Amino acid sequence: MLVLITYDVNTETPAGRKRLRKVAKRCVDHGQRVQNSVFECLLDAAQYAVLKAELTALIDPALDSLRFYQLGNNYKSKVEHIGVHPPFEQDGLLLF
Repeated sequence: MLVLITYDVNTETPAGRKRLRKVAKRCVDHGQRVQNSVFECLLDAAQYAVLKAELTALIDPALDSLRFYQLGNNYKSKVEHIGVHPPFEQDGLLLF
């Protein structure tokens, strides 16, 4: 399923900046950055549960926020892209 993950981490302190780096790294490991704090991740149910738990453990819920939008397996009809970069083909071959 395609999951859109967004976050807002308070970076007023060194600890907040460290949390931000950790959250961003976990998201980069699992998906494609589409905006500064927005990621599209193709995950199965088990991967989603693990990533959600990891990200939840990284943030300070009194200062930070996470949002998870589950777009499901038929996400192509739910995502529209307009602008500079062509949309990332989620189920295509990735070469790094």
